[in-house]
Amino acid sequence: MDVVLATAWLRAVAESVTADADELTKLDSAIGDGDHGVNLRRGFTAVTALLDGTAFTGVGDVFVRAGGTLVSRVGGASGPLYGSAFRALGKALPPGPVVSLPDLAGALRAGLDAVTRLGGAAPGDKTIVDAFRPAVAAFEEAVAGGAALPEAAAGAARAAGDGARATISLTARKGRASYLGERSAGHQDPGATSTWLIFQALADVTAP
Repeated sequence: MDVVLATAWLRAVAESVTADADELTKLDSAIGDGDHGVNLRRGFTAVTALLDGTAFTGVGDVFVRAGGTLVSRVGGASGPLYGSAFRALGKALPPGPVVSLPDLAGALRAGLDAVTRLGGAAPGDKTIVDAFRPAVAAFEEAVAGGAALPEAAAGAARAAGDGARATISLTARKGRASYLGERSAGHQDPGATSTWLIFQALADVTAP
C-alpha cells in the first residue's frame, strides 16, 4: 500500500458512510442514540478535507492524522473508537511512502487492539469488534497464504459483513444498546455495520 491507495481508501470510506448515513442512523435509532450515521458522515467529511489539503510524509502519517481528525470531530462513541483504530494502525506502520502487506496486516491488528482496549468489548458483545475481529483474521490468513491485496481485502470485507449480520441475533453487552437487555436482539449493530463499510471500501478500491 502506498500513500495514494491509503488516501483512496479513506475517500471511499467517506463516500460509503455518506451514502449509507441514513441506514446507519436507522440501525442506531433502534438500539442506540440514533446519531451513528450523522456522526460518521461529519467525521469523514472532515477527513476528506484533511486529505484535500495535506501533504503526507508516509502511509502511516495518513492514518494517524485521519484518526486524530475523527477523535476531534466525531461525537458519541464512534469518534474515539474509529479514531483510535486509525491512529494505532498508522503508528504501527513503518515510516515511508510504501508499506508491505504483512506490515498492513500487523497494523490492522494494532487498530483492532486499540478498539478492544478502549471499548472493553469482546466477540459476541454486539459491537464493532464483532465485524472488526473476523475481518482482521481473514486479512491475516490471506496474507500468510500469499494472497495479494485485492484478495486479502475482499476476504476481510466478506468476514466483516458476515460478522455484522451475525450481530442481529446477539444481545448487547456493551455500549448504549446494552441498556435494552434482551430487547437489543433482533437488530443489527450499527458499529459492526459501519466497520463492514470500512473494509468493503478497501476491497472496492483494490479490486482489479
